[in-house]
Amino acid sequence: MTGSSRERSSATGPGWVEHAIWWQVYPLGFVGAFPNDRPPTPDQHRLRRVVDWYDHALELGASGIALGPIFASRTHGYDTTDHYRIDPRLGDDADFDYLVTEAHRRGLRILLDGVFNHVGTDFARYQEAVSGGDDAWFRKRRNGFVAFEGHDGLITLNHDNPEVTDYVADVMSHWLRRGADGWRLDAAYAVPDAFWARVLPRVRTEFGDAWFVGEVIHGDYAGTVSAATFDSVTQYELWKAIWSSLNDANFHELDHALRRHAEFLDAFVPMTFIGNHDVTRIASQVEDPRHAAHALVVLLTTGGTPSIYAGDEWGYRGVKEERFGGDDAVRPEFPARPQDAEHLGEDAFRLHQHLIGLRRRHPWLHTARTTALSLTNSRYVYRTSSQTGSLVVALNLDDAPLQMSLSEIGLGSARILAGSGAPPEDRVEALDVEPHGWAILAP
Repeated sequence: MTGSSRERSSATGPGWVEHAIWWQVYPLGFVGAFPNDRPPTPDQHRLRRVVDWYDHALELGASGIALGPIFASRTHGYDTTDHYRIDPRLGDDADFDYLVTEAHRRGLRILLDGVFNHVGTDFARYQEAVSGGDDAWFRKRRNGFVAFEGHDGLITLNHDNPEVTDYVADVMSHWLRRGADGWRLDAAYAVPDAFWARVLPRVRTEFGDAWFVGEVIHGDYAGTVSAATFDSVTQYELWKAIWSSLNDANFHELDHALRRHAEFLDAFVPMTFIGNHDVTRIASQVEDPRHAAHALVVLLTTGGTPSIYAGDEWGYRGVKEERFGGDDAVRPEFPARPQDAEHLGEDAFRLHQHLIGLRRRHPWLHTARTTALSLTNSRYVYRTSSQTGSLVVALNLDDAPLQMSLSEIGLGSARILAGSGAPPEDRVEALDVEPHGWAILAP
């Protein structure tokens, strides 16, 4: 599924991304490899357990699997020891080949997690450097090597070194040749844009259909995409605005973020999410459980390339804490098979299915812009549209119903496609959203 040089759009990346909906998995946690007092041995081939969940991802409506780190490391995967080797706690090259083959057989794409800002202390070049050998691969300061964000086990690479450029380009190409469809670039915000601008065009020479998304927390998203030559970056601004506006009953914050989001969409299509392996799960983050659905509605009715974090579709809970081991709660082990999982929220799963299905029936949502039609602190009605379609979304956080004539927002009538009140699909001339409810309408 890779290797073609199909024409790309600077605003959207490869053509297949228009239809991409990722199901994100953190493999080391998912298969019980980390944290674990007794790490799995290579002969357990635990990476194959991810394959046993592919049909679940398809049932959900996903079109790709976004993997966390799978390369050899000492602990959590972000302290890479060898970028060319599958982590022995997960398996080996044959397991990776099986992972890719079975994904592509089902029409699923594979996104890899590339940690190229820093390496672990077991990385061979670093071991050579601390033993008095060549240390030109690493950033240095007066009293030693530079650690990433103060983590002594993460040693920052010297991105000005041409050998590092060659190395990263070769690693990325190696796994694309093995069948991966793209890369999430970890801590991309900490790497000079000029480094990515040297690496990615080289990789695209052979893999013009691959997709590259940089992990960027804040700042000038569009400027970073342009300077680094990314296809996309992670949309943390919108993530924060979604849950924060729901908790504070302040839809003005969300509207501001969506206006910013529309500006980003003029330049590129962000990777959107309401949960991932680095943040508190949305079911725990949203204080009123009646509003968790609202977060999902926003995610799947606005422009972007959406990602669903494994377990969120069942309403799994987990709080990230700023301490050693603080990620463990949001990176739990899953059972070997979906049917053995704790189905905490079947309603949540059905809602995910329904809204993902709605999005896939309206692929124009990939680049849709939103416009506020009615806005108060606790009530928000917006139009989401592109040149080929439009929907109207109504969100209500109030204790009273949201009621208005559609003529007040410039509509004569509309068909209700989905909503918390399980409304009929007949055309209506008035909006009536229950307290703490939501609705999606087609004009």
